[in-house]
Amino acid sequence: MSRRGLLKLLGLTAATANMAMTRRGLLTLMGLTATTTTSRQAVAAGKRTAEIFYTDAGKGINMMLLHGWSCDSHDWSWQLPALESHYRVVAVDLRGHGRSEVMPSGSYMPDDYVADIEALIETRFSSEKFVLVGHSMGGQIAARLANKRPDLIKGVVSVDGSLGFSDKLAPTFQKAVSDLQHGNPADVGPTLFAGFYDKATDPALKRWHARRLQGTPMDPVRESFGPLFFGPDQVGLGNQSEVFCKTIRVPFYHLCRGKGQAERMRTWFYHPKSKVALWEDAGHWIMQDRKDDVNASIIAWVDAL
Repeated sequence: MSRRGLLKLLGLTAATANMAMTRRGLLTLMGLTATTTTSRQAVAAGKRTAEIFYTDAGKGINMMLLHGWSCDSHDWSWQLPALESHYRVVAVDLRGHGRSEVMPSGSYMPDDYVADIEALIETRFSSEKFVLVGHSMGGQIAARLANKRPDLIKGVVSVDGSLGFSDKLAPTFQKAVSDLQHGNPADVGPTLFAGFYDKATDPALKRWHARRLQGTPMDPVRESFGPLFFGPDQVGLGNQSEVFCKTIRVPFYHLCRGKGQAERMRTWFYHPKSKVALWEDAGHWIMQDRKDDVNASIIAWVDAL
């Protein structure tokens, strides 16, 4: 069907046709916003921030959703209807993922991702604060930004975020880093994922995760994973993660799947409204395996802030 035909079905008048004949105009008339923006051209160390694609829908408390490594904002499809009915929700594709700009090799350190989100909030949502909801790598990015710029952040929800993992996982993660550098990421990624699924995870989701990774540019796939857990600035493993988390001053809700991890992390967060909760019967994508429970839990926690 042509766009003009779709306009007729939507009951739009000729007066709105010129606006609607662009993709952005049509989304606006349907009550949605989809944007690609260059947030800020220059940040620390002279690096340019990426052009970030995001959608913007709903009203209420500002909330921003940050997906994980090798993923995109479609990961939140099971959350968007519920969250957008309660809040203003901005769902972001991180640099090199989804429809956002693919940056050159060497541009996928955690601080690069943080700079993009910081600049996006400052330039597109000036003087506004956000609750950040991050999954996996996105949870660590959210935590890093909350630590760096608490003036921009109302709270953080970390859905099995890349924080608080035991040093015992270091060999598993180190092998993945080596295999990503020297092997085929299209094979390495799904093999790594397999160790973090649950029997409750739908096989269709597993296949989707694998195929999406296979369509993601290789630089962000190869270069983003390792710095989350290794190097002098890592905050994902062991004592360095504990020290980092204890510096966060905004309310922080961490959902994780390991009993030992949950018990270990419960004393790490400063704010009295922070909490760490154990979520069983779910794989790493907790929000997909237990979507209704996660949606209700996020809404209850955010509403209580």
